[in-house]
Amino acid sequence: MSTRERQISTTVLVIGTGGSGLRAAIEVAERGVDVLAVGKRPRNDAHTSLAAGGINAALGTMDADDTWQQHAADTIKESYQLANPHTVEVVTQGAERGIRDLERWGMDFAREDDGRISQRFFGAHTFRRTAFAGDYTGLEIQRTLVRRAEQLDVPILDGIYITRILVKDNVVFGAYGFDQNDGTRYLIHADAVILAAGGHTRIWRRTSSRRDENTGDAFRLAVDAGARLRDPELVQFHPSGIIEPENAAGTLISEAARGEGGILRNALGERFMAKYDAERMELSTRDRVALAAYTEIKQGRGTENGGVWLDVSHLPRETIMTRLPRVYQTMLELQMLDITAEPIEIAPTAHYSMGGVWVRPEDHGTDVDGLYAIGEASSGLHGANRLGGNSLIELLVYGRIVGQAAIAHAASLEAQHRSAEAVSQARSEIDDLLASDGRENVRALQRAIRNTMTEHAGVVRSAEGLRAGLADIDLIEGRMEDIGIHPDIAGFQDLAHAFDLKASALAARATLEAALERRETRGCHNRSDFPDEDPTLRVNLVWSPVTGVTREEIPAVSDEIQALMREVSSEGKLVE
Repeated sequence: MSTRERQISTTVLVIGTGGSGLRAAIEVAERGVDVLAVGKRPRNDAHTSLAAGGINAALGTMDADDTWQQHAADTIKESYQLANPHTVEVVTQGAERGIRDLERWGMDFAREDDGRISQRFFGAHTFRRTAFAGDYTGLEIQRTLVRRAEQLDVPILDGIYITRILVKDNVVFGAYGFDQNDGTRYLIHADAVILAAGGHTRIWRRTSSRRDENTGDAFRLAVDAGARLRDPELVQFHPSGIIEPENAAGTLISEAARGEGGILRNALGERFMAKYDAERMELSTRDRVALAAYTEIKQGRGTENGGVWLDVSHLPRETIMTRLPRVYQTMLELQMLDITAEPIEIAPTAHYSMGGVWVRPEDHGTDVDGLYAIGEASSGLHGANRLGGNSLIELLVYGRIVGQAAIAHAASLEAQHRSAEAVSQARSEIDDLLASDGRENVRALQRAIRNTMTEHAGVVRSAEGLRAGLADIDLIEGRMEDIGIHPDIAGFQDLAHAFDLKASALAARATLEAALERRETRGCHNRSDFPDEDPTLRVNLVWSPVTGVTREEIPAVSDEIQALMREVSSEGKLVE
């Protein structure tokens, strides 16, 4: 068992090497300040690389009438009024700058014949404002950011699992972790820490996240450091995750497939979206399309495998090959299915954490001085329904802002106060796990959490189910006291899985408790026992293990933005 420990010092530490983490690191490096980025996955394989459809900004290249104000209005309206208006304005105003940064760093956007950046419709957008690169936009963004970080000589450590953020007197002074290959410990001293470690959608059985990512790491790290979570119950179920093969269940079929004219049908061959949103049909919002598919399946009109059909075979082959190349390739590889000739069997899948760590809208600072959260780890922009394409622009806008905020915090420190006790606790946490030789299997307990969340906190929820879920988590947490950890010649993945399990249990509890408190149906959150929207619950729910769930008022929307908003339709809001 390795007990070797490396000590590193930097001004800004970024935890997570996906799009948001790299964008923040780039900002720090461009300003000449020391930065270190660490990630548990290889930098080129971050979750951002899976984002397919596109990235939003009111460039007006296709629809000259589009404005950042209309983008803000669309975002707030479709958030079911739970988005923070200040956060929304920051993102929509900064969106064009985010796109221009990518252009400056060499990203190859799809363009019109005259050189304009192409933009297409995504569900619930008033105008065409989604820029893209085929249907692999996230992959191109990740490649662009990795390339820029390398140009700036940003040090990036792959395969490092951060287990604890180090805090003294509510001020961060670094983080602790280990190398998943050889177990080497890392004690990293930093003046500011940026948390960009993703969300918690892997705690459901069918999910667009891959194994060992989005297990709630950012939630646990933040909460253990003294921060809080906001709206953990607001989880977006993407309408189109594939069902087979089982080891790839939940793999996304991009919304671009619907954006380009894909049609949804049930097992009877009916184009069912006409019943749920006759105006927008397949271009309706994600929450409505997911609920529509769920309802069709639940009411017996689904396929034998419990899905519905997404058909693009009527589209010209050239359109599919140029606009949906990744979908075509994925289905050919996974199912030997030719989407130019046959429909795709899909079902709703846990896709995006719209809630996350509580942050201030102006700089994404948390309750802990010097600790920031960005990307899917954070909260505030999406409310109860995230518009497709908004997450990628969020990471660019706030990556830049948070990088600057972290620099400012570091510069304001008169000294860095450290705590030997905090470091000792971080060491002991790993030591205790490595010494454990219990009977419980970590992977089996992770599976138990996923089964619980799928059964009791999926697309449709109820008080009875949520309470049953909490009872399950109580039992699972008890079993976690008797786990066995067995590092081997292949590395310390078993130890990483144990920390993933800790994170998943915390994220599951926060989600269930907040979902129980939100006694209404709003956006992605469907309560069969409370089928209507409750105006008194137009609040954010803030959770910590100390205070439980509390309510937080949402600032008023400006008159300028309010004037551009239509009332959120209740069309298509069904219950189980």
